Amino acid sequence: QVQLVESGGDSVQTGGSLRLSCAVSGRIFSIGAMGWYRQAPGKQRELVAIITSGGSTLHGDSVKGRFTISRDNAKNTVYLQMNSLKPEDTALYYCNVVARETGTPGDRRYWGQGTQVTVSS
Repeated sequence: QVQLVESGGDSVQTGGSLRLSCAVSGRIFSIGAMGWYRQAPGKQRELVAIITSGGSTLHGDSVKGRFTISRDNAKNTVYLQMNSLKPEDTALYYCNVVARETGTPGDRRYWGQGTQVTVSS
């Protein structure tokens, strides 16, 4: 199995910063794209940022210039540095990884359980 463990969610004030981490463990053969999504109450889950295995990144329009995704392949970990946080960034943030488990024929998408980010004005 492949497990994703997220950390770093917290409550902060407007303008604050947080760094989310997502560590991937288990019977990993390979990891492809890694990303972060978020879901606020009453809203659909939306893409925050993704990073390919080669390091190319894509950030959602609402977070461009404020959030930065990165990864450490040696640690099988993806990060999300969040600066200049706004109340509208309040959401449950989910890690998403495309990975191949050892002994299986193809890639699968895996989701973390989510970490809460709350930004107060």
